[in-house]
Amino acid sequence: MEDNLSRMVRSKDAKINAFSRLIDAGIIGSTLVALVSVLKLDWLPSYSWLLLSAIVLFSFLTESSRSYKSWRDISISDEIMAVGSNWLVVVIVFVAIQATLQPVDLYNREIVLYWFILTPIELISWHSIMRMALRFFRYTGVSAQTVAIYGATELGSGLETRIQSMPWAGYNFVGFFDDRKTNGTRRFISDQSQIKGGSQDLIDQARAGTVDTIFITLPLAAENRIKSLLDELSDTTVSAYMMLDLFSFDLLNASWLDVQGMPAVSIFESPHTGLDNITKRCLDLVFSTLILGLIAVPMLAIALSIRLTSKGPVIFRQLRYGIGGESIHVWKFRTMTSTDAGDGEVKQACRSDSRITKLGRFLRKTSLDELPQFFNVMAGTMSIVGPRPHAVTHNEFYRSAIHGYMLRHKVKPGITGLAQVKGYRGATDTLEKMEGRIKYDLEYIRSWSLWLDIKLIVMTVFVGFTNKNAF
Repeated sequence: MEDNLSRMVRSKDAKINAFSRLIDAGIIGSTLVALVSVLKLDWLPSYSWLLLSAIVLFSFLTESSRSYKSWRDISISDEIMAVGSNWLVVVIVFVAIQATLQPVDLYNREIVLYWFILTPIELISWHSIMRMALRFFRYTGVSAQTVAIYGATELGSGLETRIQSMPWAGYNFVGFFDDRKTNGTRRFISDQSQIKGGSQDLIDQARAGTVDTIFITLPLAAENRIKSLLDELSDTTVSAYMMLDLFSFDLLNASWLDVQGMPAVSIFESPHTGLDNITKRCLDLVFSTLILGLIAVPMLAIALSIRLTSKGPVIFRQLRYGIGGESIHVWKFRTMTSTDAGDGEVKQACRSDSRITKLGRFLRKTSLDELPQFFNVMAGTMSIVGPRPHAVTHNEFYRSAIHGYMLRHKVKPGITGLAQVKGYRGATDTLEKMEGRIKYDLEYIRSWSLWLDIKLIVMTVFVGFTNKNAF
């Protein structure tokens, strides 16, 4: 099974997106060629490999991060952020590869540096100009669509609010249509003046060509009404979309699946599937390689300090739950005079805990005790960004106390995460603290993107290493 949303619902902007991909590749290539020409240098074979690799990787990242969504439904700022973050990953991958090949120098560093700087500027400029041109055409009525909603429901009301909030999309909303005359059902909206007529009125407008697109927002139980409307609309050229009323469920990364031609909607799913899973893994490997190279000496110094200041192993491991609820061993620098394996009763550290060594208190306060977990990331049992792993006994307790607790295990546990950046570090000695942590864990899973991971890594460097709740 795979995510086949793009096959099931074809974007009206598919031609624009294909054109944009070609222009992006052309900008990446022409910028490097122009720099070599302007600086009057020879074109080396290594430049061809560099260029091809950059185009393939950038295209892969933009596809996996869905940067080429419908140009009608995504804002300029979101697309600029996506383009910039995708190119940043290309740069990071190149730097990591170059670092492993030193002292071999395959490229003119001046050219590559200029290329890294100029390319994103040109890409962002091109995307911005194209977006503004499309917005202008849609504001002036060119490529605009007249939209109606059939079903005066809460779902329809929410859709109408979103349509009205993005005027650049070129949607001209004409109103709701519904055959029900009372608000006796909880789904019926209260403002009757928004309803412009019933199904026959909508069908007449569709046949007259005054409505381009119809969104059907009836509840799933209204199957007969939906089928009757679609039978009538099949005699028109209107575009019809069915909005599934699934928002009453606690969705986690809902997406379309195609099971041998049968469509299904996932209610609980990991965001890291298919290309997204490969992208996430590549990000982990690249960043972990760079970080381990930077922290190798500090880690040796910490290990030596632990050995000299207290008895016991330098590193210990604890049993935790990983992705899918599978048991994994998590590595940490020892910060206490005693260690718990994690599979039995685990006592959380408190502020005046006598088990914590003097050095250990500093390591825990600064999160330096977590550094060995980059080896977990390299091994594939953890990710740099994700929900923090909890001791097995804590998992078993909280899974029955907090609704949706185990859904955090739809992704790999991380060294840092949204909850930690938001201040949920240290002991979770109350149910309220754990509920706050789980809230942000699930929010991370729902809103995951490559850019969000990079953003959380940067935020951790500046605000996440020290915290008053860590001890």
